[in-house]
Amino acid sequence: MIFELEKPNLNKISSVSLDGQTYLLNKDIFTFKEYLYWDKLKYQFKLGENTKLKKEELWLVLKNLREQKSSVTPILAKENKYFKICQILPHLDEFLHKIDMNMGGTFFGLNQKVDEKQKYKFFNRGIMEEAIASAQLEGANTTYKVAKEFLRTGRKPLNYSEHMILNTFNSMKAIESNFKNRELDLNMIFELHEMITKNTLKKDEINKFRKDEDEIVVQNAITGVIYHVPPKVDFVKDQISAFIKFANDIIDITNEGFIHPIIKAIMLHFWIGYLHPFVDGNGRLARIIFYWYLLKHNYWAFAYLPISTVIRRSPSQYSMAYVYSEQDDYDLTYFIDYNIKKIQLCIKDFEEYLDKKFQENSQSNMQLQFEFNLNERQINLLKYLNSDKNNFTRLKIYMAINIISKVTAIKDLKELEQKSFLISKKIGRNVYYYGTEKIEKAFV
Repeated sequence: MIFELEKPNLNKISSVSLDGQTYLLNKDIFTFKEYLYWDKLKYQFKLGENTKLKKEELWLVLKNLREQKSSVTPILAKENKYFKICQILPHLDEFLHKIDMNMGGTFFGLNQKVDEKQKYKFFNRGIMEEAIASAQLEGANTTYKVAKEFLRTGRKPLNYSEHMILNTFNSMKAIESNFKNRELDLNMIFELHEMITKNTLKKDEINKFRKDEDEIVVQNAITGVIYHVPPKVDFVKDQISAFIKFANDIIDITNEGFIHPIIKAIMLHFWIGYLHPFVDGNGRLARIIFYWYLLKHNYWAFAYLPISTVIRRSPSQYSMAYVYSEQDDYDLTYFIDYNIKKIQLCIKDFEEYLDKKFQENSQSNMQLQFEFNLNERQINLLKYLNSDKNNFTRLKIYMAINIISKVTAIKDLKELEQKSFLISKKIGRNVYYYGTEKIEKAFV
């Protein structure tokens, strides 16, 4: 952002009043609650009566201070300039320290409250919600309820949107079980991309980068506004090797020896989005690689956090985080700031979800366990069936969700049927189990 203004004399100005707050120009100006961009400063913030600076002058001051605290990254823009990161973000160090402290033991109380099977259920919930939201961010046209039921029942996808969701879900599972133990290379990038786009791309678009003549752009689906014109394919092919080295911790920031893994995962997310190497699936690939890097570096709890669910609440802000980073002197801090806030919000949502679940369990489980002698698996099934009268289960679904043998699953379901909680219906080769009115009475 360039203004034709004479640089203000900072020797005569020690502080600035902005939106009712006073900030010292040499320190406190970095304590804004967010990493301000010019449009917000220009249109939403009010200067105090004692401020001698115009907004344009204040912006130049802020930009100058950010520049002094910035480090360049290995991420090269198509204009042959490197993206940079401001080393000061509000409360960033405190947040990263909190994550590191919890990652070594409990994750915000998770280990204290749940056993291994419950953890698996939370993991399955996390990747299911991430798969749905990540696909919806790229145009999957379905509701959360329909998508979740589709994944739970294990039926085959019926359309393009369901293929997107299933592919992302399977990719997330593969990251956790396999890919997190591998170093990144070009073959792995192609392999992940093929998994994400299975049955959604033409054969000649798989395992190869896009072509310049494809004229791919990133734009608002409603307004048509173009957010990003990806670089030429030769540039992509040249820079993908630097991306791989950075992802494998071979190269790092040039004048700072350490980047926190969470920040680095966000940078990898941005880098793929910026290069946009494929005809389709770039956003999902970027977010998948974000998870790959964190799980590879033992940030295991991120498997429980469906970050795309909170990004989906503000998709335009997500797009603009890319735009500001590219257009405002290649300042990647905007994208990092946005993602850190979404991670914080996702953790808050997860903590609230845990508290709600444990409160519900403590109240209803006691009655069902002691009055009807039901185990936890059976109780959870009844809760699921009670949440919607159209819900059902099958033997294979029940086995997969609870990670149990066929014999155990049959025993559980037969007991519930004998106690009049379930009614079974045979449709074709499959037996479907539906809830009865007794379930509703049990949860009153």
